Amino acid sequence: MNPTNGSLAGSFRDPSGFVFTRDGHLYRQVNRVYGEHYDLLMGSGLYAKLVGAGLLIPHEEAGMDLARTDDACKILRPEPVPFVSYPYEWCFSQLKDAALATLAVQKRAFEHGMVLKDASAYNVQFVRGKPVLIDTLSFERYREGMPWVAYRQFCQHFLAPLALMSCRDVRLGQLLRVHIDGIPLDLASRLLPMRTRLRFSLLAHIHLHARSQKRHEGEAVDVKGRKVGRLGFQGIIDSLESAVGKLSWKPAGTEWAEYYEDTNYSPESLEEKSRLVGELLDRTDAKVVWDLGANTGRFSRVASSKGRFTVSFDVDPAAVEKNYLDCKRDGETNVLPLLLDLTNPTPGIGWENEERSSLLERGPAETALALALVHHLAISNNLPLDRIARFFSGVCRWLVVEFVPKSDSQVQRLLATRDDIFGSYTREGFEKAFDGWFVPEASMDISGTWRTLYLMRKR
Repeated sequence: MNPTNGSLAGSFRDPSGFVFTRDGHLYRQVNRVYGEHYDLLMGSGLYAKLVGAGLLIPHEEAGMDLARTDDACKILRPEPVPFVSYPYEWCFSQLKDAALATLAVQKRAFEHGMVLKDASAYNVQFVRGKPVLIDTLSFERYREGMPWVAYRQFCQHFLAPLALMSCRDVRLGQLLRVHIDGIPLDLASRLLPMRTRLRFSLLAHIHLHARSQKRHEGEAVDVKGRKVGRLGFQGIIDSLESAVGKLSWKPAGTEWAEYYEDTNYSPESLEEKSRLVGELLDRTDAKVVWDLGANTGRFSRVASSKGRFTVSFDVDPAAVEKNYLDCKRDGETNVLPLLLDLTNPTPGIGWENEERSSLLERGPAETALALALVHHLAISNNLPLDRIARFFSGVCRWLVVEFVPKSDSQVQRLLATRDDIFGSYTREGFEKAFDGWFVPEASMDISGTWRTLYLMRKR
């Protein structure tokens, strides 16, 4: 929920401050209770070092006339994030990079006499292709002997899901959508294979950690009474960094990760499609594009090459992983690959279903690409064409959409194992269904194929 003026629904748990919007701009109020820690963050040089390393979102200090309550001591105006994403929308390597970035922030904080009091994955966003901490109020002064108060949170938000994705099944990362405060360690311990108990880092930080939690369940634990020396503190961070660094997942064997190696497009047709998509994008004024069903991001890069920030969605974890790794390799800063099942899009979750926004609440996008997608929705998922068109109308103002007829070999593949009950799935039926929600602006046949591209404007 992103109102023009008002506190953001997901920013209410921390008494140190909160985020709000005013006249379309984002602000963060710092409350007096946090003033000492904020002054240390800024005065110690930690803020400048983290921002310089690309690990912390930069901000400017704004006027106090913007304060929303009497206990404010500072008003900050952070650099806006182009698209807010959530851990259950990230691929394996995105979550891993976010975990390592969090630990890198902690290491630098410790050098400046501060620690992270929060290690929530929700405090990280991807900006210009890299994970960045966005919660300026996550730091507090380090006191000699104190344990890392964010240790359990880090294990639940990062290490446990990464271990499950690496050692059991990558789809278990979706447990983060159910467990908004991170995957419970006892659950992770039960789901992980026995061999993980032979890896000291996973034994210590997940299995034994879970056992300790169970043993002390219901007891009042005096965290302040526990003493951890500097070397012990640093040792925990180093151990977690090693544990995360050794986890890996290699995408293979999923349905669409090899799509462009197994398609009826000739190289010439594929190049022409890229050219036509670029021409249609040029006819829109979009600065932000959502590529729905992006696969490994080929056409997301067409949009990106035109200076459009592009959110590159796909349902296949392997395709999203490859997309992200390709972006890292190529230094692509304008594409954000994310996991999304369009038949079950991200809902609003958390307190009052508002802490984490639904997909539609984070839109609409100025332009959406729906390439080689409609036939999957209509035939694989039995979705009527008019319902697909209605959904797209809530997602974007401009739509570049591809119609793939039954004569196409990819549609024939979908129909090979089921009865053809899709009498209205024709070009005429497609155009009629979409005409109820969009004004057609252009159509172009892709030579060498049976396929047609359309540019449509929302009515």
